[in-house]
Amino acid sequence: MAELVDYRLDDDIATITMDDGKANVMSLPMMAGLADAFRQAESDAAVAVLTGRDGLFSAGYDMAMFNEPMETIAATLLAGGELVAQILAHPFPVVAACGGHSIAQGAFVLLACDVRLGVDAPVKVGLNEVAIGLTIPHYGVEVARHQLVPAWFDHATVTGTLYDAAGAQRAGFFHELVAPDRLADAARAGAERLAAVDMAAHAGTKLRTRRPVLDAIAAMHGPEFELP
Repeated sequence: MAELVDYRLDDDIATITMDDGKANVMSLPMMAGLADAFRQAESDAAVAVLTGRDGLFSAGYDMAMFNEPMETIAATLLAGGELVAQILAHPFPVVAACGGHSIAQGAFVLLACDVRLGVDAPVKVGLNEVAIGLTIPHYGVEVARHQLVPAWFDHATVTGTLYDAAGAQRAGFFHELVAPDRLADAARAGAERLAAVDMAAHAGTKLRTRRPVLDAIAAMHGPEFELP
């Protein structure tokens, strides 16, 4: 597992922590580390808590990546879509503990989680692609369509707005806000509650409810994949 991602298993709860020492950008190594961590959590039959170091979740892709050759851009976007699909389909519950900014690809990863906790603090959360000259990738549109409050889906995608914590909760990025010093405990408590559900029923229901978005993401891969 990449050093950018820490994996800790404690009583069937896996804590997956992103930390690149900077903005937790969704580089290919970061996403490979996350993919490995979720595969390990599945092998361990563990409820997962996904978080970043204190005060940060993820700022999304490194903008410099979009100046790379098209092959690199395509590989990165494919990895991003695959990671989102992997988390959406994870057969055990996933809790996001978002302690800070979560932007663009960072927000898509956030939205892939089952239960999303944020902090009542000055944070920026949202899909700012159109504000910085990018078209949202197809997989991002689909996970946003599936998870955001319907009345806020268009606003979140076509305006490039970065919301404060309360606005992000209204739009559906978060289910609950807690004090920053309570985030880890709240995420742990949520994971412990979810550990009591029937996991076979959880996995089956998750696949049924998410089949349209998973199918839409799958259709973007291979020769059908279109760069945004």
